[in-house]
Amino acid sequence: MRFEDLPYRPCVGIVLLNRDSLAFIGRRLEGSEHVDLAHVWQLPQGGIDPGEEPWPAAVRELFEETNIRSVERVGEIAQWLKYDIPRDIIGVAWNGKYRGQMQKWFAMRFLGSESEIDVVRPAGAQHAEFGAWRWEPMENLPELVVPFKRAVYERVVSEFRHLAK
Repeated sequence: MRFEDLPYRPCVGIVLLNRDSLAFIGRRLEGSEHVDLAHVWQLPQGGIDPGEEPWPAAVRELFEETNIRSVERVGEIAQWLKYDIPRDIIGVAWNGKYRGQMQKWFAMRFLGSESEIDVVRPAGAQHAEFGAWRWEPMENLPELVVPFKRAVYERVVSEFRHLAK
């Protein structure tokens, strides 16, 4: 199948802000779409299961990747944002079924204690996605991710910037 004919994988993305308006970012352990070892950080994100709505998928993905449940929804981007993965990893990423991701983005406020966060052994996951995490000013996020995701992160920061004040 031609690259242009492949569908986008339906996913959610989460900007989790703490009380100081810093964003949670995790350091990816692995993944075929992370082709640039200099940019291994990303926001929590993941696939929407068949029949699942985006908001419950976002809550589930956040828990599976970070162990976090203490959140409130504070924002949503109305449009679905898309990115294409590099063509040279099409056959490796997602078994060659998708050309990239189509993401519904949500902003959440973290209401819990940092002791709730566990990226190494998150209770809801089969395996860890992140090996480390930190709080980061939102405007720094686009420079920390792989370049092919940068335009999406720039849009996310633009849409949610007002929440970090």
